Amino acid sequence: MKINTRLVAKVLTNFIREETHKAGFDRAILGLSGGLDSTVCAYLAAQALGSDKVFGLVMPYKDFDAEGVRHAEKVAEILKIRWQKIDISPQIDAYFSVFPTDSSLLKGNKMARERMSILYDFSARDKALILGTNNKTELLIGYGTIHGDMACGINPMGDLYKTQVRELGKYLKIPEEILTKKPTAGLWPGQADEEEIGLSYEELDQILYHLVDLRQPVEEVIKAGFEESKVRRIIEMIKKSEFKRKMPPIAKISNRTVGHDFLYPYDWDK
Repeated sequence: MKINTRLVAKVLTNFIREETHKAGFDRAILGLSGGLDSTVCAYLAAQALGSDKVFGLVMPYKDFDAEGVRHAEKVAEILKIRWQKIDISPQIDAYFSVFPTDSSLLKGNKMARERMSILYDFSARDKALILGTNNKTELLIGYGTIHGDMACGINPMGDLYKTQVRELGKYLKIPEEILTKKPTAGLWPGQADEEEIGLSYEELDQILYHLVDLRQPVEEVIKAGFEESKVRRIIEMIKKSEFKRKMPPIAKISNRTVGHDFLYPYDWDK
């Protein structure tokens, strides 16, 4: 799972630059949480497009993740990118005052979707392409909110496991306090990714690498020394979250159907 960080950084900066321009934009926007993934993405974007072409939105809910807000602001100042803080508490509280719930998960999903709604609004206002920050680990196990943090224009981070993102972060020289802090989505006080998932990212990534990249059967992965219950649980998470990684299926009626036969963005002239 070791990556050539110099090469990966070059590939991803080229990807951001080329795909942004291909989509008709010269600017990018992203949500800055103060976490590892959004920080690495911001560093890459600044290198790819220039600091003046990157816009970061910091969108806290109350003081659930005050440390994340502080780190996000620090990243924006280091990179000298434009940024703005928007408190999403009023609209979230207004919604749940009408439709109350005790579920932290429902509240967290609503927050994620509100943040993405704001990002798309500012994307249109600023004519900037939204950069996704979900890594490969999160995408594979479905650890993200569909139409929330999983939505984006392009995703430079999606083929890097969490541990590889950390490795790339070291190469990019992001702040040490962000590099080493406990991963959290900041969806409720004390929320921690690894505790919620039930596995450390190191172990999770190793199992995913064997299952996905090496395409090893379950029995072989277990023989390699991984706990059977964990392996089977991860497979179940991959299966159950498949719908999050796909465009909604379209029933085929015509000869040329979006997602089936009409696959190329410019094939209308053929």
